[in-house]
Formats: sequence, structure tokens, C-alpha cells
Amino acid sequence: MDDHTLAATLASRAGALLLDIRAQGGAVGDRRSNELLLRLLAEARPDDAVLSEEAADDAVRLTRDRVWIIDPLDGTREYGEPPRADWAVHVALAVHGRPTVGAVALPGADLVLHTGSPLTVAPASPGPIRLAVSRTRPPAWVDHLVACLDATLVPMGSAGAKAMAVIRGQADVYAHSGGQYEWDSCAPVAVAAAAGLHVSRLDGSPLHYNQPNPYLPDLLVCRPELAGVVLNALLR
Repeated sequence: MDDHTLAATLASRAGALLLDIRAQGGAVGDRRSNELLLRLLAEARPDDAVLSEEAADDAVRLTRDRVWIIDPLDGTREYGEPPRADWAVHVALAVHGRPTVGAVALPGADLVLHTGSPLTVAPASPGPIRLAVSRTRPPAWVDHLVACLDATLVPMGSAGAKAMAVIRGQADVYAHSGGQYEWDSCAPVAVAAAAGLHVSRLDGSPLHYNQPNPYLPDLLVCRPELAGVVLNALLR
């Protein structure tokens, strides 16, 4: 099984488990999904390192070229509010710090988007630019971006759900500042880039993974034709 298929399979299996145990709540979901993903990765890729939100960070990953970066349950709050579907499972592989393989499962929508079979980005929607934002913690600069772009807001839950919404044609831009780590964005970035979207830091610089400090606070995922105008607005 190649890496792309493995990532998609693992995300799908973790998503199915999470659906089965959803009534037990987010804490159990985080733990059980993490246990499953770590076990399956150890079996399938025993020589690779892993960085998981739900496991102690092992510095050995800094000595490896191949590091799986996983978020066993992205959007714990939304997962705990059935029947919400805006939560995800992230499984990614960074090679030499680049997010080369990724899968984002959206179990509530019965979808797995992955780099092995990238989706074509949905056609542009007429009307104002749609900006995916957190439904509970929109960043402070959202009003500035809305004004600069004459945008409308599309509130939703997890980072993975917001990034995938751009591919799926439900939003045009996902920009985030503050409070994220590598596991929040690695798989979504890999999947979005494979689909042809623009991905970068908010200043336009590249995203690098498997860093000593996994804090990676800001992210831009958007339709490629909007990248210039969005970056200009962000840098004003």
C-alpha cells in the first residue's frame, strides 16, 4: 500500500471508529482514535516517526526524514455536538519537512479527501468572496479582511472542515491566525495543495513541518486566483 492510500485508509478507519463511539464524548474519541492510528502506523510504517496531538512528543522525529503528523480528532467541540459534521481526522506525512501526503476524513459527511486522488476544486461561485471562519473563535482581524475583500462569513468548526470547504466550493478563503499546531494544518495543507489551492503562511511564506517547536500559528488556504488580493489585504 502506498503512502497516499495508507493515509486515506487510516483516516477512514479512525473516522468510522469515531462515529461508532460518538456517544461517549470527545475525550474518549480523542484517545481511542489516537490509539488506533498509532497502532496502524506502527504496523504499516515501523521506521517512520509520528507527531500526534494526543501523544507525547518524541524528539526522535527530528532525526527522521519521514514523519507522520496526525490529529486524531480535529474539532472535538463539534464532535461532541451531534449531528454536527464539521469535524475531521487528519493523517499526513511530511518528508524533509514538506507535507507531501495527506488525508482529511470528514466522517459526518462520509467523505475522505486525500492526495492519492485529489479532487478538482469546485468552480468559483458568483457573488462576494466567502471566508470560512471559526464559529466560536474568529480571529481579531476578521473584520479587517471582510472590509478589504467585501467578503461574507461562513462559520464552521474544525480547521480541516474549513480547509476542505474551499475545495468543496463551500468557501473561497480560509485564513487563520493564532492557536494552531502542525497537526492542525499538515493534512489539510497537503490535500488542498494537491487540489490546486494556494497554501501558505499569512505573509505568503511557505509552511514547514516537523520543526522542533510544532506551534504553527497561521495559515492561508484559498482559491489560487484570490491569493494575491487576500495576501495584499492581510499585509495592509
